Amino acid sequence: MRRLLSSLTPFAGVAALLALWWAVTALQVFPPQVLASPGRVLAAARDGLASGELLRNLGQSLSRLGVGYVAGAALGLAFGAAMALSRTFESYTSGLFHAIRQVPTIAFIPMLVLLFGVEEVFKVVVVAKAAFYPTALATYTGVQGVPRRYYDVAEVYRFSAVDKLWRVIGPATLPPVLTGLRLSLSRAWVALVAAELLVADSGVGQMMEMGRQTFQLEVVLLGVVLIGAIGFGLDRAFKQLEHALVRGAPA
Repeated sequence: MRRLLSSLTPFAGVAALLALWWAVTALQVFPPQVLASPGRVLAAARDGLASGELLRNLGQSLSRLGVGYVAGAALGLAFGAAMALSRTFESYTSGLFHAIRQVPTIAFIPMLVLLFGVEEVFKVVVVAKAAFYPTALATYTGVQGVPRRYYDVAEVYRFSAVDKLWRVIGPATLPPVLTGLRLSLSRAWVALVAAELLVADSGVGQMMEMGRQTFQLEVVLLGVVLIGAIGFGLDRAFKQLEHALVRGAPA
């Protein structure tokens, strides 16, 4: 029973918010044109499922997230490791790296639209950029934090460069790198939705924008609920994966 209650604790805040939402709309604290009720949002979800539009938009957003996140995270892992292992590489790239990572991803959207247009490449690049910097920074910090004695042991056993990477650096940097990957997934999802809100012809963000333009506030709120639920689900799933990998990692 204690374990069950512990697993349900994160949902207590969600339940309280839903109850408050229902009470506010039932008491008509705000006009229905300003705040749609949970019932109207559920009806919008049923209509979207029946027409297939909801699943189509979800599929578009999640496919963009998957492709862009894998590309950005892979580049971030390679770049962060290279910057930590090579002082020459770090000296040439660290200044530009730290300068650009201070700029929000959304600020690059106008330039990226000019470079790639408004098709799928643009959305994937936005996601990849958002995933790249947290991953690269976490990898850089993790590799730099590997104790020197680990490398000394590797030298004693005459490990090759590949062996050092997989048997020394990889296990030692796993926790911080996984934390960076988890953070980058959340940031990539937020950046994708922002890009779809501004420039897109499909996806959850575009669905919300169309709802705003047609004064269908229940569709906008449905998008908000979906964004939060998907983000929460992705974060929880990655957290479980993180725990499993860290427990199973060699000491």
